[in-house]
Amino acid sequence: MPPKSVNCNMSKYPLSGMTLPELQTVVKNLGMPGFTAKQIASWLYDKKTTSIDNMTNLSLKHRELLKNEYETGFSAPVDAMRSADGTIKYLYRVAGDHFVEAVYIPDSDRATLCVSSQVGCKMNCKFCMTGKQGFSANLTAHEILNQIQALPERDRLTNVVFMGMGEPADNPDEVLKALEILTASYGYGWSPRRITLSTIGLKKGLQRFIEESDCHLAISLHSPLGVQRADLMPAERAFPVKDIVELLRNYDFSKQRRLSFEYIMFKGVNDSLVYAKETAKLLRSLDCRINLIRFHAIPDIELEEAGMETMAAFRDYLTSHGLFTTIRTSRGEDIFAACGMLSTAKQQESNVD
Repeated sequence: MPPKSVNCNMSKYPLSGMTLPELQTVVKNLGMPGFTAKQIASWLYDKKTTSIDNMTNLSLKHRELLKNEYETGFSAPVDAMRSADGTIKYLYRVAGDHFVEAVYIPDSDRATLCVSSQVGCKMNCKFCMTGKQGFSANLTAHEILNQIQALPERDRLTNVVFMGMGEPADNPDEVLKALEILTASYGYGWSPRRITLSTIGLKKGLQRFIEESDCHLAISLHSPLGVQRADLMPAERAFPVKDIVELLRNYDFSKQRRLSFEYIMFKGVNDSLVYAKETAKLLRSLDCRINLIRFHAIPDIELEEAGMETMAAFRDYLTSHGLFTTIRTSRGEDIFAACGMLSTAKQQESNVD
């Protein structure tokens, strides 16, 4: 039997978030023909139906059988905040009266959704509000996909990035299940090149992602020096960045799959050319790119953003040493939707209705 629905307002099992083999098990247990599993998947992931009643190529009897135990499971966001730059931050309710945020980022002919994989985060990175919230729960594949499925702008999406709340490699079973449904022909049918997963580099989850998925990979670097990285990111003590890089050297990123490193720049901390030199040394001969990110101030953290001139000099040094480097445009800072700013602690305290 599949897990109970993640939506606290539901009393039945959600069909959304099930893989084709799981749907085949459902129809078999209900005495329905095997081919109906693909029909259900089509209704869920292609036709985007929100009701079993709309699955009109299933007989009325079979629809009633499904409805006795299941529902589609889609749940609309409970709140939204719009930035001056067009970015929209959506709030979703999940199991246990918890909440997660997803960020919709429109940009010319692209539209990206930043999705969450956990309620809070265990990693406690110094510069991240999600980490300050602490960890409450892993999201299920259903809860992850619902951020996409129930998005008002879903039909405009061109890309999905797992860069929201949580550490995706700390929830590998459900994240990989969601990725399968996103890319499978029975599911969303997306190209893996439309999806990027960001991780600090938890070894087991990272290795599983590389070997079980073809989606793009982004590693949170933020410092090439282990001692300093450990101060910024405590997980460095268990998963040293040097070990992560050596692991990555065992895989081929020279073709369609892209490997990138995320580097938030802090004034007077990791922004000098000394760090650029060490970064180039660490990543030498690795087929990758680097995204430099402006730090967005969060409460009670004494870190400051590096100036654009400093960031440009850092970028130019890395580029001149063979590392394709860009400065990422900041979006949604005015609604706390930018990198490192997501947190639902206040919503959980107030138990949003």
